[in-house]
Amino acid sequence: MNFMKIYPSTLQGKINIPASKSLCHRAIIAAGLANGRSVIDNVSFSDDIIASCNGMKALGADILIEKASATINGTKFLNSVESIIDCKESGSTLRFLIPIALLTSNEITFTGKGRLGSRPLTPYYSIFNEQNIKYSSNTGLPLTIKGTLKPGEYKLPGNISSQFITGLMFALPLLEGDSKITITTALESKGYIDLTLSLLKKYSINIENRNYSEFYIKGNQSYKACDYRVEGDFSQAAFWLVGGVLGGEVQCEDINIDSLQGDKVILDIIKNMGGNIAIKKNKITAINSKTRGITIDASNCPDLVPILSVLAAVSSGTTRIINAQRLRIKESDRLKAMTMELSKLGADIAETSDGLIIHGKHNLKGGIVNSWNDHRIAMALAIASIKCTEPLILENFDVIKKSYPEFYKDFITLGGNVYEWSMG
Repeated sequence: MNFMKIYPSTLQGKINIPASKSLCHRAIIAAGLANGRSVIDNVSFSDDIIASCNGMKALGADILIEKASATINGTKFLNSVESIIDCKESGSTLRFLIPIALLTSNEITFTGKGRLGSRPLTPYYSIFNEQNIKYSSNTGLPLTIKGTLKPGEYKLPGNISSQFITGLMFALPLLEGDSKITITTALESKGYIDLTLSLLKKYSINIENRNYSEFYIKGNQSYKACDYRVEGDFSQAAFWLVGGVLGGEVQCEDINIDSLQGDKVILDIIKNMGGNIAIKKNKITAINSKTRGITIDASNCPDLVPILSVLAAVSSGTTRIINAQRLRIKESDRLKAMTMELSKLGADIAETSDGLIIHGKHNLKGGIVNSWNDHRIAMALAIASIKCTEPLILENFDVIKKSYPEFYKDFITLGGNVYEWSMG
């Protein structure tokens, strides 16, 4: 077991924000489906992104990984060169690649680890049954599939995960006939669908968005190779923006203020809570501020909830986080995780069925907390140390490799004071 002792300190300075994980996944997959050579620049090779690279290699793409870029020779005609795709703990990799694998007609088995096997795949099971696609799965992973997607109408719920919709958007344009995706419930996480549609367009794939209730997809389209630079990730910038508001002054650089990322709403949320945010071109600065509680609808920004719960715990008044029930099926039950771990630090926080109620305090007290094997929980708790009166000891701290391998290095660069050790 590994531990990190984090001493209370003020974060201050400038930091380059790592590339958007959501866009890295999408660009690597689109380039892998294009006939020709694409260079994807400014890539952060976290465990999740490496899983997508390896998955596309298994499906026939040639990918050369360098320090911060990937040179991809795509394959217009998919031909799986491996029968097993290990998705590690990446839900995006699994849900994006399943429909693509069904373009090959080969038998392919998807594997993974951690809680990935328990995350829902029900929308795909319904499609398999409707289209007579063979699949074998006890409950989750490993999942073995064999069959071919057919053009037509696909009905999907919008309140489980937008990743199912994105997965189909990658595959359906390559079928010989036209298709339509019909959303059967209110669509949550619209920002992720916007990212998908925008990225696909760069690779010459066009999908008609009919007010987010239907998506019309012409068949016989072709991905065209395209060089692409990935913009900075607002979901990762959120940790430093909250760190600046709670501590000193943190400037996040290399971030697109005109981004389609749904997590860009972090700027509005912090401002609405009274936080001081300054924006200049591709630089966003968060300045130490007194913040207050508000009601936060997390339906379109669930990944922000862990760090927002930290901010709320030390903001005056009461914060209510609502419409966040999907957080219970992430890498951990994030509502339960943040409730239990922040409570250990002295926060006044309680779960509801779909969110959190947090009564803010001036400070937290420090103590021993656990990451729940969840990268966003680990990073949020590290930021919480800023407002602790005693050191915070974080158990299983290195899970950040899943999405942000350089997090603690950047934390130290901004003035964070840490000591790590392992036991047994």
